[in-house]
Amino acid sequence: MSTFRLESAAFDADALRNELKDHGCGGYVCFEGWVRDHNEGRQVTRLEYEAFAPLALSEGEKIIAEARVRFGVQRALCVHRTGALDLSEIAVWVGVAAPHRDEAFRACRYIIDEIKHRLPIWKKEYYASGDSGWVNCERCAQTPHAHGHDHDHDHAVGAALD
Repeated sequence: MSTFRLESAAFDADALRNELKDHGCGGYVCFEGWVRDHNEGRQVTRLEYEAFAPLALSEGEKIIAEARVRFGVQRALCVHRTGALDLSEIAVWVGVAAPHRDEAFRACRYIIDEIKHRLPIWKKEYYASGDSGWVNCERCAQTPHAHGHDHDHDHAVGAALD
């Protein structure tokens, strides 16, 4: 089973949660990133995501594997949408099952933070004014980020999932 997926259509979060069920786990944590109606003072009407799939899938799998080792979680899964999304749709879903809640919370946070910074996934916003624009594409050229954990990997590919 792949632990990181790109999906072009809406998915069932309950079905994803069921993929993580494990009798050895007492803690389950999920993060859902939804399309919101505003960003930086502008009214957003919809989003579009594009990804460089071969690299995104490979790096996404690495992130999940890192989280499993680092936090001792039994199961973890992340699904990110591509294509057009309407308001309130799930853009990204992360689920983690672990023996205890602390590991599950920490692993879930690690996964979403790393996905946002390491994957070649780009977001385009469409505004009520009729304009549109790619969000945070300048991150691709920025130096590595700081987000509260130590690691030895490079963030040069950058990503914009905010």
